[in-house]
Amino acid sequence: MDAKTAARTTIDRERDGLVALSHRIHAHPELKFEEEQSSAWTAGALSDAGLPVETGICELPTAFSSKVGNGPLHIAICAEYDALPMIGHACGHNIIAASAVGAGLALASLVDELGITLSVIGTPAEEGGGGKVLMLDRGAFDGVHAALMVHPTPMEDLYPRVSAVAHMRVQYTGRESHAAIAPELGINAADALTVAQVAVGLLRQHLRAFDQVHGIVTHGGDATNVVPAHTEGTWMARSRSLGELEQLRPRVEHCFEAGALATGATLVVSDVCPPYAHMEHDHDLAETFRANATAIGRPESHDGAATFSTDMGNVSLVMPSIHPCIAIDTDSAVNHQPEFAQAAVNASADRAVAEGALAMAWTVIDAATGPLRDRLLNAAR
Repeated sequence: MDAKTAARTTIDRERDGLVALSHRIHAHPELKFEEEQSSAWTAGALSDAGLPVETGICELPTAFSSKVGNGPLHIAICAEYDALPMIGHACGHNIIAASAVGAGLALASLVDELGITLSVIGTPAEEGGGGKVLMLDRGAFDGVHAALMVHPTPMEDLYPRVSAVAHMRVQYTGRESHAAIAPELGINAADALTVAQVAVGLLRQHLRAFDQVHGIVTHGGDATNVVPAHTEGTWMARSRSLGELEQLRPRVEHCFEAGALATGATLVVSDVCPPYAHMEHDHDLAETFRANATAIGRPESHDGAATFSTDMGNVSLVMPSIHPCIAIDTDSAVNHQPEFAQAAVNASADRAVAEGALAMAWTVIDAATGPLRDRLLNAAR
């Protein structure tokens, strides 16, 4: 039996368990850095199959790594499992986790034949926590030559447009006062946030086509008859690359400063997490994935159809990486809508679990046995 047939056989055998894992994570959504059950279930699916698993790595309780083999070519497959507030797995991370496990199980018995080391790395807090950035800095990807993952979207897309992004927390501090008896004695921190929002809205007409700014108010005051002394919001500024993000961010911060200047409130702007980088898709790996996805029967890719940000971008600046999007049927819903969360456990999502795992496994097999191997071995930075 050749390696690709063996990989398909394993995934066919494990399919029901992989789909069950996807549905179990989906039914118990957990937010960034709080994925205690989701990470344990994902790691447990590997350990139950006999793979070694190290949990709590990189000083992150919900991160893990499962490493098998000792070949010179080291490939990592990334698993995500965090959810969004209120709308759960509306980005389909349950599918990502189960696909990563499936690829890991398919390749585990082949590592010696392929001459590879394989790591399945559980990466928490993609949704605004920068788990992969922290794990990069703390050594989780040391020695890895290439990294892969798949992500569900409404359309197949091998080269999604991944923007660099800064996650900012904005805090204003003013002074309380009775809103009727002595409003003149108050400093209204809610007004400061309002001025900032208006300024950002006006700024948008002068931004480049690839720049985006958006945010929410997370605290707007405590009582209607008290002048708000403390307000807070979180904002995201996105641009095409880290360099262009550095040009955008000061313009956005000037809008926040305007709110403080206009009201007399004091301002603190801080980073929620490290900046996410743009994605450099490795062309050879992506085209290898395309060939395998086509062979499996996946839909044609709409390259560049999706635009989003991910901490996988930071990984891609360190090693050859791919982040292809795998289509699920969503009835026109897009990521981060409740309807997308509902679709993340339908029949097409279950197919994406198995077929995403198989496409990644076959891509690793081709990378390990073809001309791409030497290039990856020499690409380590």
